[in-house]
Amino acid sequence: MYRIIGTKIRKLREEVGLTQVDLAKAVGLSSEFISLLELGRRAPSLESLSKIADYFEKDISFFLTEKEEVFKLLLKQEGLDKKSKRLVKKFQKYCRDYLELEELNGRGLNLAPVYTNITAHRMAEQERRRLGLGDEPIRNIFTLVELNGLRLWKAPIPEGLNISGIYIFIDLKQAAFAWINSNLAPGQQALTAAHEYGHYIKDRVDGPIIDNTDIFIHDYLTLYPPREQFAQKFAISFLMPKDKVKEIIDRDLGKTRLDLEDVLYLKRYFGISALTMLQALRDMEYISQTRFKEYQKVDADSREKALFQRLDLKEGRGRGRKIFVSERYISLVLDAFNKKKINKERLDKLLHF
Repeated sequence: MYRIIGTKIRKLREEVGLTQVDLAKAVGLSSEFISLLELGRRAPSLESLSKIADYFEKDISFFLTEKEEVFKLLLKQEGLDKKSKRLVKKFQKYCRDYLELEELNGRGLNLAPVYTNITAHRMAEQERRRLGLGDEPIRNIFTLVELNGLRLWKAPIPEGLNISGIYIFIDLKQAAFAWINSNLAPGQQALTAAHEYGHYIKDRVDGPIIDNTDIFIHDYLTLYPPREQFAQKFAISFLMPKDKVKEIIDRDLGKTRLDLEDVLYLKRYFGISALTMLQALRDMEYISQTRFKEYQKVDADSREKALFQRLDLKEGRGRGRKIFVSERYISLVLDAFNKKKINKERLDKLLHF
């Protein structure tokens, strides 16, 4: 309960751009006490909690009531058939097993920082700088986000649900997870992972967040809440820094108007989908709206394979793919087995979904 209270205080403080010192002065408490509250290491008195509640214009019950358990919320989503609900329950088990394995091995993950009062492009720049990425392509977005606190699970989501990914944050464990739809093409999976990472470092405790496949289509994305537009702008800037795109076009391609072959070359370099690359280049005015529509009609996979002898990342689309657990999860399972924390039977169950 203390951790829930602390999480809510921190979120409210960050939403209005206050430091712990600012909040402490405003409510007549010490900054050390505010820090301990947010970490869940101190229990607030009714008087101190009342001061904080009054400042943020909230009822005290707001801080004492836990949000409905995230998996119950997922199971209430419209359109879920029995198969989909079984997948949600498998995801829940995966999250539970993952956290248990971390405890057994003493290998927890630190949370990445939360960003407030910042543009999506600037947030991408600052997070790249924090991670020491420079402006080079991210060769394995899945491992990168996982090592920075966003645990991943890739499993097929039925087409009728039109879901690209799901982000959740488990308050009591202070742990974030994302479900990436493995039915998507590899480049779209990478973009979805970056999108969910955007939610993780901007909308951490808001959830669960269910992202529609329309996030890949710029004209449809504008119909969604600002949070979705922000996360997608972040994802594109994070995966594909504009300065790097411009550098490659100016230095290597040496032209201002690009052919489809150039688009596919850049798409492979940054490891994203052809559609996302097209949209970015249109926005940067390297291709016209007319050419954008023309290139959209082309079978990009077939053209890419003809040009480069193979598709980027994994061959073809992800249709019908099985469940993929993360490499870190497999490492945790094997580590626990080698340390004799789990037996062979448990090992087999943890590795097979």
